[in-house]
Amino acid sequence: MEIVQMIRDAKVVLIGAGAGMSAAAGIDYTNTERFRQLFPIMYKRGFRNNYQLMGYQGLSPAIIWGYHAMHVQNVAYDNREAAVYQQLFSLVGDKEYFVITSNVDTMFEKNGFDPARIFTPQGNYKLMQCLRPCSDDTYDTRPILDKLLAHLDPVTHEISDASAIPRCPKCGGEMFMNVRGGRWFIEKPYEQQGARFQSWVHEHLHTPILIMDLGTGFNTPGVVRWPMEQITYHNPAAFLLRFNRDHPEVPAEIADRSLQLRGNIDELLAML
Repeated sequence: MEIVQMIRDAKVVLIGAGAGMSAAAGIDYTNTERFRQLFPIMYKRGFRNNYQLMGYQGLSPAIIWGYHAMHVQNVAYDNREAAVYQQLFSLVGDKEYFVITSNVDTMFEKNGFDPARIFTPQGNYKLMQCLRPCSDDTYDTRPILDKLLAHLDPVTHEISDASAIPRCPKCGGEMFMNVRGGRWFIEKPYEQQGARFQSWVHEHLHTPILIMDLGTGFNTPGVVRWPMEQITYHNPAAFLLRFNRDHPEVPAEIADRSLQLRGNIDELLAML
């Protein structure tokens, strides 16, 4: 199989992963049935998936933080090993690789990928920040989450004690996970990895490189999808493999150095 040989022969691999990669591992923000099972109270309130609650302002702090606590616990802590990530690691783990992902669930790290080779420009659920923000400080989510979950009403899924709702330890302002949701997002925790990523790309700009684009769509294409295409375009020795259920298309300018693989990523990788 041409793709198998291509991956086997590659010495340098760049992995670009979007929401479709985590969806293949069961973390699907569009899946109504999964949402109903995990968040039955929110389902009764009329919500049908996680995307509908991103940035939603119409709920009380007790309700929305009950949801956030359950969601972050599930995505960042409960979900650990996933076959699709481990299959990918089995293909590239012994190569010179780097990962850039728009996902904030730390699934790459939890499945064996070296944290020093992972760049997450959209943030990380395991960090919290002030929403103002009053400083560049970020805080470990775990103790904050533990406090929230200790006061999560098992029936209403609301936070029963207002003091458990996180407030900035410096200014007393509102807090949120350190994920890109507006101009308040604190970039500092990712600057070092961003610099490493840029250096790695420039180091390999004129050497053969296999680019594996997995599940990147058009929600935030400027974060991963378009950069993968641009790197392919500017490096004549690069080849792009795009694994995508809905949008495997590539620009005409790099079509002769690309393969479009339409399908579920877990099923595609399992065949390699």
